[in-house]
Amino acid sequence: MCGRRLAPHNEQIKTGITGFVNWEGSQVGGVGSLFFAPLSVWRSYIAFLLGLIAEFFCQTLVVVSIIGHIMERAIFRIIDANFNRGREAGRVIEEFCRFCLNSTALTARAKELRHRLCKAASQLDAQMLIAARDSDDDAGFGVQVAGQMKRANLHDCFVAAARRLTEALRTLAEVSQTIDPSAAQVFENLRFAAYTLEKDIFSFSSAAEKLASVRLYVLLTTGADSQNSQIFDTAAACIEGGADCLQLRAKGISDHRTLALAGEIVALCRDGGVVSIINDRVDIAVAAGADGVHLGQNDMPLAQSRKLQLKPMIFGLSTHSTEQLKKAISEGGNYVSLGPVFATGTKPQASPVGLEYISRATELLADTGVGHVAIGGITLENVSQVLQAGAKTIAVCSAVANSSNQKKMCEKLKDKITSS
Repeated sequence: MCGRRLAPHNEQIKTGITGFVNWEGSQVGGVGSLFFAPLSVWRSYIAFLLGLIAEFFCQTLVVVSIIGHIMERAIFRIIDANFNRGREAGRVIEEFCRFCLNSTALTARAKELRHRLCKAASQLDAQMLIAARDSDDDAGFGVQVAGQMKRANLHDCFVAAARRLTEALRTLAEVSQTIDPSAAQVFENLRFAAYTLEKDIFSFSSAAEKLASVRLYVLLTTGADSQNSQIFDTAAACIEGGADCLQLRAKGISDHRTLALAGEIVALCRDGGVVSIINDRVDIAVAAGADGVHLGQNDMPLAQSRKLQLKPMIFGLSTHSTEQLKKAISEGGNYVSLGPVFATGTKPQASPVGLEYISRATELLADTGVGHVAIGGITLENVSQVLQAGAKTIAVCSAVANSSNQKKMCEKLKDKITSS
């Protein structure tokens, strides 16, 4: 186009230059003749020079325009690819929460994040995004590294999806900054929301995996008059008898002794493939390397307790009413205790909640992913009633501690629980 603009002047420039050369050659010696050239020759010569300059700048603008178009298309290709990558990863995470963890709350959070991503992308030019897409000639298609698509289980699928999501969001935040800073900020905020969601899902999943097989939960109570050896013998007998989880409940003893006991119980549980829980004391649980901690209504709040964990831990919460149960679910406890079902000598001041509470509670817990443990006054004689009320996991204390054969008692309880 620039060349066409200059075409009408080409003949004039040629004639002018030719005239100038002829004129200068006719002068005596030709020295200094440029200064005495006719005005028409000067005009033609200057027009020629200006034409060259104009042509140079015009061609430069064409090159810059082409480069700009290529870069703009590349920007939209990058955004399109990473939007699709992030949206797909978000769907995998959502399905993991929905079908694997059975958690309505986490599923809703994953879905909300995915929809926020779609809304942020809608701020950009959708037609440009689609037009820039070139899947057939994508240089990254088919490029893989060793083990890139290796997945052993659904948890591996979640981990891979979480990484893809945050990587895609970082790329979107960086690249969209060049065309829409407001959209870039949204993508950046989503990236940090994705980090938090990944952590919460990972912690929830880790606890759920450990709790999935727990059916018989035994509490080991120790006080100032108890001998450590008695607790260790009971713990060993329970593990041999089929207990799936042991909770250490230390009352009226020093922190030094509690920590020592906790360390031994945790080691026994680890060797026996049993879940270890410490009652009340999250600091002791963390220091001893326990799998989790059980918190009562008056213990450290769950949110603050989580901040002390050095690795994903199980957090159990005591509930004695529907209101407390709903609160525990909303706070994100991994499991709740329901009780006391019957009157119990362990906590004589507590009023029994009855079997009705077990039925209501298990209904409320459905589709939350939160586990439960029925507790309080449960014995070999009444455990069937608790199971019929809807309980899956049974916690016992005195029924085992006061038995002359603790291993055998655990075996009988486990048999009733698993055969129900």
